[in-house]
Order: sequence, then structure tokens, then C-alpha cells
Amino acid sequence: MKRVRKNELPDVVMELGVKIKAIIEDKGLKQREVAHDAGMDVENLRKYIRGGQEMKISTVFRISEALGITASELLNGLQTKKEG
Repeated sequence: MKRVRKNELPDVVMELGVKIKAIIEDKGLKQREVAHDAGMDVENLRKYIRGGQEMKISTVFRISEALGITASELLNGLQTKKEG
């Protein structure tokens, strides 16, 4: 049985995944190479890319390093929606 999430993930999680995927494609990298360089399983990286799993800040740093960019560059331009 598929696990049901209690709370929806913020849109920024999906937006970050799209950005990671675009950088991987732009640099001509393979997801498995990025995952290896980030010290994670490729399936976990794919969950992040799909926006299906929120990542810890340490994971953001590991992925950005594997992509050859800073965490600031990776997060730059992402928008969070303000509630209220």
C-alpha cells in the first residue's frame, strides 16, 4: 500500500527538483554520477528531482557540490509562497 503524506510538500520542493534536473541536463551529467558524487543512492536523488521528498540542508550542500556549484547558486531564484 502506498504511503499517504500527512501534509503536502511546499511548491519550492518541486521547483528545486526541476532546477536540479535542468542543471544536470545543461552540464551533460548523468543522475547516477551526481548521486555518487553526492554520496547518495540514485533513487533518492530521483525523489528529490521529482519533488517527492524534501531534503535536508546538508543534502542541498552535497548535491550542489556534486553539480559543481554553490548551494547559494542552487537555491537562488527559488520562491516560497507566503501564507496569510
